[in-house]
Amino acid sequence: MADNRSENRPGAAGRVPVADRPDTVRNVALVGPSGTGKTTLVEALALTAGAVNRAGRVEEGTTVSDYDETEQRRHRSVQLSLVPVAWDGVKVNLLDTPGYADFVGELRAGLRAADAALFVVSAADGVDDATRTLWEECAAVTMPRAVVVTHLESERAGFDETVESCRDVLGGDRPDTLLPLHLPLHGAPAADGHRPVTGLAALLDRRAYDYSSGERAAGDPDPGLSPALEQARAALIEGIIAGSEDETLMDRYLSGEELDPKMLLEDLERAVARGDFHPVLAAAPAADGSRHGLGTVELLELVTRGFPGPPERPSPAVTTVRGEPHPPLACDPEGPLAAEVVRTSSDPYVGRVSLVRVFSGTLRPDETVHVSGHGLAERGHVDHDEDMRIGALSVPFGRQQHTVSKCVAGDLATVARLTCAETGDTVSAADDPLLIEPWPMPEPLLPVAVRAHGRADEDRLSQGLARLVAEDPTMRLERSPDTGQIVLWCMGEAHADVLLERLRTRYGVAVDAVPHRVPLRETFATRASGRGRHVKQSGGHGQFAICEIEVEPLPTGAGFEFVDRVVGGAVPRQFIPSVEKGVRAQMARGVATGHPVVDIRVTLVDGKAHSVDSSDAAFQTAGALALREAAAGSRILLLEPVDRVRVVVPDEYVGPVMSDLSGRRGRVLGTEPVQGGRTCVQAEVPGVEIDRYAVDLRSLSHGSGSFDRAYARHEPMPPQLAAKVTAAESAE
Repeated sequence: MADNRSENRPGAAGRVPVADRPDTVRNVALVGPSGTGKTTLVEALALTAGAVNRAGRVEEGTTVSDYDETEQRRHRSVQLSLVPVAWDGVKVNLLDTPGYADFVGELRAGLRAADAALFVVSAADGVDDATRTLWEECAAVTMPRAVVVTHLESERAGFDETVESCRDVLGGDRPDTLLPLHLPLHGAPAADGHRPVTGLAALLDRRAYDYSSGERAAGDPDPGLSPALEQARAALIEGIIAGSEDETLMDRYLSGEELDPKMLLEDLERAVARGDFHPVLAAAPAADGSRHGLGTVELLELVTRGFPGPPERPSPAVTTVRGEPHPPLACDPEGPLAAEVVRTSSDPYVGRVSLVRVFSGTLRPDETVHVSGHGLAERGHVDHDEDMRIGALSVPFGRQQHTVSKCVAGDLATVARLTCAETGDTVSAADDPLLIEPWPMPEPLLPVAVRAHGRADEDRLSQGLARLVAEDPTMRLERSPDTGQIVLWCMGEAHADVLLERLRTRYGVAVDAVPHRVPLRETFATRASGRGRHVKQSGGHGQFAICEIEVEPLPTGAGFEFVDRVVGGAVPRQFIPSVEKGVRAQMARGVATGHPVVDIRVTLVDGKAHSVDSSDAAFQTAGALALREAAAGSRILLLEPVDRVRVVVPDEYVGPVMSDLSGRRGRVLGTEPVQGGRTCVQAEVPGVEIDRYAVDLRSLSHGSGSFDRAYARHEPMPPQLAAKVTAAESAE
């Protein structure tokens, strides 16, 4: 691709480009595993584009990515970051996504905001299964993709080997759609024998670009490299022709005709924009004091010329706020306003800040908009529809916010003080409210029970948790009615650590993580009978109630039955419901370990009453006492929840997964093949055994497995385990 001279770059470091038309915007998400160098690559691209004055820094000295205090402490990206740069008259919104699996919600938000993806692969580590899974998800929606190979300076690095790995793992049945546009050029061997990469050889135009001086210098490649370059060039041309819409190209090429590189380049760019071809490029950060990192110019050229603009990509489906159909949106600045909140954060000085992607219309300051959020009630979010007046619009650049006068369709901007807005909400015109279909979110499956550290924290806990829920749709907040615990359902341990840290540092709420308790139950193993006698006389009105009951177990899931077999009016009719009420109250409190009693039939067979001292309260107490006496004469079973679990893993991990589930007292029900060389394993597993399965499965499958769980029923817990649970709960 052609060189871009300095006049195509913004003037001063830290200057944020502004887009007036959708076709001058490119939204690109950088995705890949943690440690592949995505953030470093973003900063290198910003440096090459002139947005920063040295690697990763603007004039005021703040970094453009990983500027959050949590990220700086952990040396890891934990949230989506936007870095806008300008190149060749195009505004490029670089969306740096976290690579660690726990923060997949931020990754998916970045993909929703983007129109294309750069998959960053380390030459030292190759392609992992998690990257393949994400690649297939992008392929399902025909998102344009390219591969960027990093860490070429590593002694274990091999560009050719990495390309072949990408073709094997990501190419599927069409490996010819993943081919390099350039080949690395190596310098003289160092003392340890390692030959550093100093430049790139462009295959289509047969030119060499030397980066060894810190600038990009064009020249002719070494003649000694011609055989290897020509072989790679031929493969690239054949790959471009295979994806071309010109059916005559292959015949012309096979007949020996020399095809015009400009025409091939145009066909390549069209194939990339359609998602039919996925170029492989190489990149490395700039050396100290240098402006250009290896391959950064080539990457910016690919993004601006090969990736599609927002008008070329379909917008997400949209309905009215009542769920009625609505015509598809077009990326038109003059169309109806429809934007989506892709990230929410809280600033101690500004308040809630919302990063939005505008899909239609133009967002302007000081206008009244409608904010809609539906469909996440099961995760602690409340459906809401409110009209709000927005304040200033800005574009983030590191810690800075640069005020802009508008945000056109296809672009991104931040809006402050949308106090009711949550991640995933729709922002639309107040007179034409809309609801954008939410992007898919994985289910959080790691429970973390918390309690306030002190009394002062109890007052702030609810507010802090509400803010976390608004920011992060991958977190589910649950207040368990069975155990009384506050439970944060998270994606993994790192996700949980970040949430607790934000509670403490952002919102001033100190919490303690406590053992998560699954909702256990009790039931009677055998028939039993009990007599409840509540007789008190202490002056004045006394209390008198006697009842006799029989208890028998019912099948699992049958619930509770109360039967009245009193004869002769031994218990007056008005007090029979009181006995049932007392029995139910005692069932809720438990009879042995403090867990609710289920699946029993209680029959009232006899009793006694007093004409003056009997009362509703007295018979309630007698009913409770009768159940407790019956329990003392029967064997009580402790019931544990059993979940139906579906685990999807690559075929090579099926054996270890099935063995692991069996070791968790699980019953494997069967397996079935899933598209993409995967297998779904279905099993029933006790809930106490899979509290940490989200973490353990990731380790077992090297990050490539996923699972979901749903409650099936309660079953008796083995006696030896029941004894341990009872002892542990008694010690708390």
